[in-house]
Amino acid sequence: MSKPASNAIAADNLAEFPQPDWYDETLHDEYRLSLRIDRVLHRARTEHQDLIIFENARFGRVLALDGAIQTTEGDEYVYHEMLAHVPILAHGNAREVLIIGGGDGGMLREVLRHASTASATLVEIDHAVIETCREFLPNHSAGAFDDPRAEIVIADGAFFVAETERRFDVVIVDSTDPIGPGEALFSERFYAGCKRCLKPGGVLVTQNGVPAVQGEEVTDSHARLRRHFADVAFYLAPVPTYSGGSMAFGWASDDKAPRSTPLKTLQARYAKAGIETRYYNPEIHEAAFALPNDVRALMG
Repeated sequence: MSKPASNAIAADNLAEFPQPDWYDETLHDEYRLSLRIDRVLHRARTEHQDLIIFENARFGRVLALDGAIQTTEGDEYVYHEMLAHVPILAHGNAREVLIIGGGDGGMLREVLRHASTASATLVEIDHAVIETCREFLPNHSAGAFDDPRAEIVIADGAFFVAETERRFDVVIVDSTDPIGPGEALFSERFYAGCKRCLKPGGVLVTQNGVPAVQGEEVTDSHARLRRHFADVAFYLAPVPTYSGGSMAFGWASDDKAPRSTPLKTLQARYAKAGIETRYYNPEIHEAAFALPNDVRALMG
């Protein structure tokens, strides 16, 4: 019986064909996320970390730092919309917003889409990230760095929140994972600094990893935040290139009212803001705080 025709290349002939380069994320020892590198646009060792921007046919341009995928053109909107619009619309009158990290500019873009935002201060430790992303990921910031309401501060975010005399309605921590420069942004001392920066009724939100594979980030942050805030919670959103399942975002405030904002109020605020979003809507906002039991268990 003859074998069916096949387009497969025999293993012993593979050497005749050039193999694509792949970017292997190194966050986890037991499994990996790989994205094909179609073209490297920029690679450098900055003062703080290893940085690469490359193109991938599925996700567009990709930024990775120290072996971890940070953002891609293909799915960044989920992360940036959920970390920006949830606290701003829940607060209802966020005039002064502080962003810690976020050097790619995506968070600044989303915050400044609200006409009610009087000022957005972005504190980034690595100036090279901002300059590189302005050149190679311009769609992320979409002109936000040049908005007159934007203030860019090159500094360690942990030092900034400990020393600044300014106060904010919303603080957004758009950090890397708790390794390298991002480690201090998961400490109890940092959370205490964020609290001192908040106005009464203010809201803090944080990037807290993927609970299925980084559960300790939820557990540790929950314990540390509870020592400083009356209302601590988490909400979820799926970001495809943050492998392992839905990503967790931390929530902390001394006022329990913002997290309980009625759906009709969120809908009215969203309509009044007049912004168009690709992922966020008030219904998703409300549902994101409904946690599965395995994530609840991580909170103790």
